[in-house]
This record gives sequence, structure tokens and C-alpha cells, in this order.
Amino acid sequence: MQKIAPCLWFDGNAEEAADFYMSVFPASRIATTLHYTDAGPGPAGKVVAITFELEGQEFMALNGGPQYTFTPAISLLVHCESQQEVDHYWSKLLDGGEPVACGWLRDRFGVSWQIAPNVLLEMLRDPDREKASRVMAQMMKMVKLDIAPLEQAYRGE
Repeated sequence: MQKIAPCLWFDGNAEEAADFYMSVFPASRIATTLHYTDAGPGPAGKVVAITFELEGQEFMALNGGPQYTFTPAISLLVHCESQQEVDHYWSKLLDGGEPVACGWLRDRFGVSWQIAPNVLLEMLRDPDREKASRVMAQMMKMVKLDIAPLEQAYRGE
């Protein structure tokens, strides 16, 4: 068990969300499912929370109700090794959601995700600020991130 794990608040569709996320990430599993009891506050037997893992990261999906919704103030960053991974996670998580900008999207549940190639993060950390600046400018023009133009900007092409 991780010391710290995010708890995502859903309005009655925590099971659907957990199933969706587990369909996107190959190394995933449900760890526990908690149900309401006769003590409430929901109907006895209905799911109150699901703890699940995606790529080794623990999450809790809570059926908390309509009081709160997701905002881009919190997002989940997916580190990608290749354009193929970027394309895979982008298309899967975008199903029923909407693209935003600079590798960000909002999924069908309203959760914000950043689908980022690791090479981008490396280029942005380059001590040569001119190279990093060209990469940042190129990234700012993109919705889904494309490694080839980012690398071209890095090389000054």
C-alpha cells in the first residue's frame, strides 16, 4: 500500500471510471471494493469506493455525489517513452472526452490528463535555454504532442 494515493470523487459512476481506466492501462487491477452498509449514507450494497491500481499507482474512486466536480487544477501526468505510447494513451483517454492543449485532455469523466513524451521533459530541462525555448514554443502550438516536430525545434531545424 502506498503512503499517499489520490482519491477521485465521482457522481455515482466510480465503477465505470475504474473499469475505463483499467481498459486503458495494461498493468492494472482492482484492489478492493467497498459497499455501503445498512448504516448508509447510500443504499446498502451499492459501491461507495473502489481502490484500483494503474501501472503500479494506487487510486481510489469514490461515489461521493454531485457536490464536487473535477477541474484542470489537478491533472494526471502519463510519462510516455514513444510517439506510439503518446498516440495510444491520447486516443484511449480521449474517447468520450475532449482535447485541450499542449498534451492535455479531459476524459469523459472530467479528469484532466497530460500525455507527455519523456523526451519533451528532457528537452525542456536542457541547460541551453535557447533550445528549451524553441521546444516550448513548438509545444505551445500543439494539442496532442508530436515528438518529431519537438525534436526538430530542439535541433533548430
